Amino acid sequence: MSVPAPPPSRRPGAGPRAAAAIQDAALRLLAERGYTGLTMEAVAQEAGVNKTTIYRWWPSKPALLRAALTDGALLEFDVPDTGSLRGDLVALTERIVALLTGPRTEPVVRAMTSGSGTPDDELALLARDFFADRFSREQPVFRRAAERGELRPGADPMLLLDLMAGAVWVRAVLRRAPLPAGFAREVVDAVLPAFATVPPPGVNT
Repeated sequence: MSVPAPPPSRRPGAGPRAAAAIQDAALRLLAERGYTGLTMEAVAQEAGVNKTTIYRWWPSKPALLRAALTDGALLEFDVPDTGSLRGDLVALTERIVALLTGPRTEPVVRAMTSGSGTPDDELALLARDFFADRFSREQPVFRRAAERGELRPGADPMLLLDLMAGAVWVRAVLRRAPLPAGFAREVVDAVLPAFATVPPPGVNT
């Protein structure tokens, strides 16, 4: 089952401010009511716009949520460029920590990942597309690292990211344990030596 994508580079007639309000409202309601309880009518009321405005640009609930998840300000994502693979990975891991512990973002992530995972589960498809979008945006980190000779031949960037993100997810989401200062650096320094040509400073292999 495919989830329709929103029309590219278009926004509701009231302009970018209305688009931001609609997307923000959709994510707030997703966190509060879950996917089943989220309706276009409720989003329109929450955002203070006419329902027809939303349908003009996002023809379905999945299309609206995909836009809110990948393009909305709440989950905004900038690719770090610190000059080193380790620095970039620490920055990425810190952003995962913020995503999973922030008071506004943590409920959205929990709601987004609550789908059943079955082939016809619209929420599971949206979560899959969200993480695929993030992985696609992160590719410059690994291209630059390869150009600098920091990655071992055949290193799998997705596995590297999964190991780092998994450590954060287990600690913050599954165990509900606090993440101490420096946790992102510890995770990166524990994982990176298996993928890097040169171990991070102070890490013995």
